[in-house]
Amino acid sequence: MMRRQQAWQILEEADQIVSAAEVAQAVSRIAGEIGERLGEAYPLVLAVMGGATIFAGNLLPQLRFPLDYDYLHATRYGDATTGGELAWVVEPRADVVGRIVLLVDDILDEGITLAAIKERLLAQGAARVWTAVFADKDIGRAKPITADFVGLTLPNRYVFGFGMDVSGAWRNLPAIYALKGK
Repeated sequence: MMRRQQAWQILEEADQIVSAAEVAQAVSRIAGEIGERLGEAYPLVLAVMGGATIFAGNLLPQLRFPLDYDYLHATRYGDATTGGELAWVVEPRADVVGRIVLLVDDILDEGITLAAIKERLLAQGAARVWTAVFADKDIGRAKPITADFVGLTLPNRYVFGFGMDVSGAWRNLPAIYALKGK
């Protein structure tokens, strides 16, 4: 676990790469796009914990149509900074059979986690799975999945804020930061 002073030092040394105002604009834009596509679908919205908490909390009040909401928790990271094997911590309680699902996540990094979650939901009987990510990281190579809705494209750096963390800290920031030199 990171100590308080370590967290402050990381933030003080980081580069702000997206302002809070730009974050808010991106969320509003993506909410409009989702409304245009899914406004008549009565979708089941599934947030991927814990990164999608902030994004979902800002996105859902802007979706002006009926929906069901639940969450799931699958991760390759834990508190690490590099991905490992996919671990399913919590499956959705809501039945996905025959449903239009909107899967909401914080960042599309390598795409392995989101692709595996989508594949699992389809195997469980979802009629269709749409994906919305707040950020798509430009990693310079192909990914196994392309998000249907993207808030922002970020550079290939270690980013945090607005749901994305650095060693468990700073998910709560309203802007996006990148570690110095990474």
